[in-house]
Amino acid sequence: MESFERARLDAYFTKVAARFAPDEQAASFLVTHLLPERPCFVRAVAAMSRLKAVLPKPKSITAAAQREVEQAVPVDTLSRELFTDAYTALDYIESRAAGETLALLDVGGYFAPTLTDIPGRFSGRLAGVIEDTENGHRRYDAVDKLPCPVISVARSPLKDPEDFLVGQSVVFSTEAVMRARGDILHGRPALVIGFGKLGSSIARLLHAKGVQVTVFDIDPVRRTQALSQGFAVARDRETALTGAGLVLCATGAVSLHGEDFPHLRNGAYVATVTSSEDELELGGLPEVYTRTMVGDHVTRYQTTGHYFYLANGGNAVNFLHGASVGPFIFLVQAEILAAIRMLTRGDLAPGMHEVPAADRAAIAAIWLSYFNR
Repeated sequence: MESFERARLDAYFTKVAARFAPDEQAASFLVTHLLPERPCFVRAVAAMSRLKAVLPKPKSITAAAQREVEQAVPVDTLSRELFTDAYTALDYIESRAAGETLALLDVGGYFAPTLTDIPGRFSGRLAGVIEDTENGHRRYDAVDKLPCPVISVARSPLKDPEDFLVGQSVVFSTEAVMRARGDILHGRPALVIGFGKLGSSIARLLHAKGVQVTVFDIDPVRRTQALSQGFAVARDRETALTGAGLVLCATGAVSLHGEDFPHLRNGAYVATVTSSEDELELGGLPEVYTRTMVGDHVTRYQTTGHYFYLANGGNAVNFLHGASVGPFIFLVQAEILAAIRMLTRGDLAPGMHEVPAADRAAIAAIWLSYFNR
């Protein structure tokens, strides 16, 4: 990022932070993709809360960004296991924020498994959670009797531009991976599993490239939406997999179980929009499959009479090329800052919440003044 761009971004976040400054600051943990521009957002979170630790997503860490953040804030190792066991989670939380009012800023529902255990045992007070992704939204929504407010920006209108551009980056990176092996999209029917905001964006972009696209989604409403937009809709996953030369998984849940992989047609490519642990049940794949790296970012899975290719180890394929969505990501990050103020007010009931439309409009107006020049 050029110095003038960084200065503009810092000025933007300073403006947003001033607009939504809380009366009192809470401590915070920040889960984030530690990409090149992310230190500016980290500084903004630190301006609105007592930021105790940054927990970068393991598959999306830029070394220079980590070094910069580490100069001001502890950067800890993030894993699903850290917050799966209640005792391990509480030990970590106490080590960083004992006795404090704490806000958890999440990307992917990391805190969800032990969330109900924290309030009764934590020496401080859990103000709540802010969640950025659809995958994480579902994880928190599935918690029986949420013990605190969870503010989700996953379904915000301000996230729509990001979702569209992430879809573009997924298609770009998938095609780049295939072309590196001498394969192309054309003539290879595609199956998009999941027709949410990301999946529908991917389907439209593939169609615009002349690819024959079939959609599979477990939600009948989304299947009707796909049909209305001119896509073929698979009646069952098995049949759809058999005919697809490219499978793009965009559910935020498990798209392919172990028993699904043998139904892939020979030579099919599989790519995802999120981490392999969320989207693919690779551990359930029959042990007869051998794994061989056949390119920088392609793994060949093979057994007698069957083989397929997996892009980027099953992790988000677009992170191979930076996953950039330009300044539109700053809309969502500003909404996260507005949500910090909502949590620190302490007047939200336990359950799922969203940022008010008036605050979104204010964020959009500020963003336009800085990035629509």
